Amino acid sequence: MTITISNHLKALEEESIYILREVAAQFERPALLFSGGKDSITLVHLARKAFYPAKFPFPLVHIDTGHNFQETLDFRDWLVEQTGAQLIVRYVQDSINQKKVVEENGKYASRNSLQTITLLDAIEEFKFDACIGGARRDEEKARAKERIFSVRDDFGQWDPKRQRPEIWNHLNGMINFGENVRVFPISNWTELDVWNYIKTENLALPTIYFTHKRQVFERDGLIFPHSDFITMDGEEVFTQDVRFRTVGDMTCTAAVLSTADNVDDIISEIKASTISERGARFDDKRSEAAMEKRKLAGYF
Repeated sequence: MTITISNHLKALEEESIYILREVAAQFERPALLFSGGKDSITLVHLARKAFYPAKFPFPLVHIDTGHNFQETLDFRDWLVEQTGAQLIVRYVQDSINQKKVVEENGKYASRNSLQTITLLDAIEEFKFDACIGGARRDEEKARAKERIFSVRDDFGQWDPKRQRPEIWNHLNGMINFGENVRVFPISNWTELDVWNYIKTENLALPTIYFTHKRQVFERDGLIFPHSDFITMDGEEVFTQDVRFRTVGDMTCTAAVLSTADNVDDIISEIKASTISERGARFDDKRSEAAMEKRKLAGYF
C-alpha cells in the first residue's frame, strides 16, 4: 500500500533538503554524524533524496563508545553497504588509551560524555568545517536554544550568546579559521514527525526500536539492558518484553516496557505517553543542566 506524504511532513522534508544542500554549497568538508538511531537514519534518507541521483557528498562519522548496542552496529554496517556511503569510525577506547579522557567508575559510570573529546579529535583530524547532526528542538531544553547552523569556536565549544539570527531561513555559514558549525536539518521536527516520516517512507530501523525479549535489570526506577559493564553485583537480572525509544550508549539508555512491534503501534504509544523521549536517558538526569554542560564542552 502506497502512503502519501502529508503536507506537514512534505514541508519539513523540503526544509531539511534545503538545509542539506546549503551545507554542501557553503562548506568545504562537511560530515554527517551517525549514531545508528532513528534521527540519523532519517537524515541519511533525506541526504539521499537531496542529492539523488548522485551520492550525498559527505561521509558518515560514527563515534563508537565501545558500549553500543550490537543491533545498532549491525544496522550501521548494513546501511553503509546499501547506500555506498563512506564511513569513518573513531573510538572512545582510543581516547582512553591515549589518556585524553579518564574512564568513569562506579554505579553510574558512562562513556557517553567521553565521546566529546573523540569527536573533537575527529573534527581536527579530517578538518571538518560542518558536522550534520540529528538533534531536534523538542528533545531537551538545551536543544531548543540551538540554531540550525550552530557555530562552535576553535576549541569546539558552544556559546549560546554567539548564535546567529536565522531570519526567513537565511543560513549564514561564514566562519573564522579553526571554527566549525554543527548543522541540525531536522531541528523543527518532533519525535512524532520522525516516526510518521519513517512510516511514510518505509524506512528500515535497528530491531531494538521494536519490542523484543531482553535480559534487563531495574535501577532507580528505570529498566536497563543487562551487560557485564553495566550490571552491578546484587542487581537482579530478568527477561522482559521491552523496546528502546532512543538509542545511545548502553550505559545510559534505558528501555521502556512495550508490546509495540510495528511503526503504527509505536506512534500510538508515543501519542499516549506522558514521558518525554529522553526520559529514558540517564545521562540527562545527572543534573538539571546536564545536556547544556556537555554542549558547552563540545558535545553533539
